[in-house]
Amino acid sequence: PPPGPPPPPPPADIGGPGGGDDMTAAKSALFADINKGTDITKGLKKVTADMQTHKNPGLRQTGPVTYKPGSGPKPYSKPTTTTTGPPKLQLEGKKWSVPAPAKEPVLELNGKKWNVEFHKDRKDLAITQTEMRQTVYVYKCENVTLQVKGKINSITLDSCKKVALVFDDVISSVDFINCQSIQAQVIGKTPIFNVDKTDGCQIYLSKTSLDTEVVGAKSSELNILVPDNSGEFTEFAIAEQFKTVWDPKTKKMNTVPTEVVG
Repeated sequence: PPPGPPPPPPPADIGGPGGGDDMTAAKSALFADINKGTDITKGLKKVTADMQTHKNPGLRQTGPVTYKPGSGPKPYSKPTTTTTGPPKLQLEGKKWSVPAPAKEPVLELNGKKWNVEFHKDRKDLAITQTEMRQTVYVYKCENVTLQVKGKINSITLDSCKKVALVFDDVISSVDFINCQSIQAQVIGKTPIFNVDKTDGCQIYLSKTSLDTEVVGAKSSELNILVPDNSGEFTEFAIAEQFKTVWDPKTKKMNTVPTEVVG
């Protein structure tokens, strides 16, 4: 007869070196659980009806799972990129700058000071209730016409553009600082106009204010308009260039305006 099948191989030594008593105990526990038969499921936690998805539709996920703070690590999301370009620039005088955010316009009396600020495209601004101790401060207004009634202490225009000012009487001074394209008309009297760092300024004098002084510094296109007997105005330009020479007789520097020959 033919020879029978070869004997099975000897069992592998899964204990081996380094396994020790821990591996032997694990094998014994495994075989003990297998020998329980059907009793092996007695240690499992029972699934109740409220835990079954086919009996409780609220447990079903019908869409993507959203991340809730505190529920676990936040899922990865692709970083977003902004599409806004660089800020737009605007030309102020001879300098380019980033325009500041628009602010609410103001026209109010604060103590003895009238504040007129951030107005734009207004031709109807007026201050009518005035006193001699009050002042008017106009700041960053553009394309505005302002009328000041009565006699007040002083008027200041600061960082304004395309502003027309009409006023009755000023006791102290009228000042223009860092302005562009300014027009001013005095109906009564004022002792002095101070024009500082201003490009484009026209001052209309009245017949009673012909003795008004005009002091200009670091300014250009400064013109004075003087009325005649018929009410017509004659324009006079203030010199922007000066010539300085040494006078040996007086031993002083002599400065005189110069005219540009074009």
